[in-house]
Amino acid sequence: MLHRCLLLLAACALVGNAAATGSEQKNYRLYCMGCHQADGTGSPANGIPSMRDEVGHFLRVPGGRAYLSQVPGTLHTPLSDGETAALLSWVMVNIGRGSVPADFQPYTAAEVKSYRASVPDDIPGLRVKLLQELEQQLLAR
Repeated sequence: MLHRCLLLLAACALVGNAAATGSEQKNYRLYCMGCHQADGTGSPANGIPSMRDEVGHFLRVPGGRAYLSQVPGTLHTPLSDGETAALLSWVMVNIGRGSVPADFQPYTAAEVKSYRASVPDDIPGLRVKLLQELEQQLLAR
């Protein structure tokens, strides 16, 4: 009996995740793909950074996780904090892929709400600072 209950719970979780994945992918298409392209490669020549196999590196430096919630494209979507958290988590798994740390924890609505309430004045400057910290980490290895 316990085995059947566990199987039923697992099946429900899979169905729930499948439905959620469709929503996040749709939100990516609506709010991210116009600049970052369908595969996340962006358009570096036009100032749109690639996220493909790269965006997860921001999770390796202090402030990087918050930064991804605070960039204008993420910050100004009409998505709720929960939808934004789900979208950011989807991006990490599906676009960031190998760049995402093994201990990655999905974003939460409360976390996104907190980050959105404390947006730095200089987002481009913050990006430069975070990229410098990432470069220093790589050099230290």
